[in-house]
Amino acid sequence: MITALNGLRDMSFLSVLLRLLLACCCGTAIGLERSSRNRPAGFRTHILVCLGACAAALTGLYLYLAMSLPADISRISGQVITGLGFIGAGTILVTKNMTIKGITTAAGLWVTGIIGLAIGSGFYEGGVIGTILVLVTETCFSTLSGSIRKDAQYVIIVTYNEKTSLDHMLRFCKDHRMAIINLQIQSLSEDSEAQYMAEVTLRGDMDSAAILEQVRKMPGIASAQDL
Repeated sequence: MITALNGLRDMSFLSVLLRLLLACCCGTAIGLERSSRNRPAGFRTHILVCLGACAAALTGLYLYLAMSLPADISRISGQVITGLGFIGAGTILVTKNMTIKGITTAAGLWVTGIIGLAIGSGFYEGGVIGTILVLVTETCFSTLSGSIRKDAQYVIIVTYNEKTSLDHMLRFCKDHRMAIINLQIQSLSEDSEAQYMAEVTLRGDMDSAAILEQVRKMPGIASAQDL
């Protein structure tokens, strides 16, 4: 702890003003990085989250220290963290190719709120260091994350007449080290010549065109195409 800041850890007007301004600065720093990448939550959202969390922490301290009320400071902070989960969920999107976007932004909003709580509680060092680490994670580690090899994921629609045909296809995928992420099956007819359709989500290093070529040769497969 920096002893020079001990005089700013009380509930004086100067201390409150400093905490709110510092929360705005930290929220701005994190939000500008997200805005530069055209993420759903920009710098204004991050400022409001950090500022609101800081105000919540200050309110809890004020009720306990200045008003001498039996306020549970930790409970107020806990409710703020819970509420941040609902805000962050709004930034998470699932694209048509079954990839998830916005998790980093949602996590950034959650951390920004906690940084605001730390600053509002007078833990200046934790708030500033946390902001720096968040910026390092979102900028420097972004390049590292992009260099990590990731298996392709795609969806294949298969129409077949015999139930065993799907078993042969799934066995083929497993033999070629393809992970089956999701499988949905529905019946297309109710007559004696029943036909089925399966939507299979796969992940692996095998090209989708190569899989489709092999699947179409399997007995009982009427059609196969990627989504």
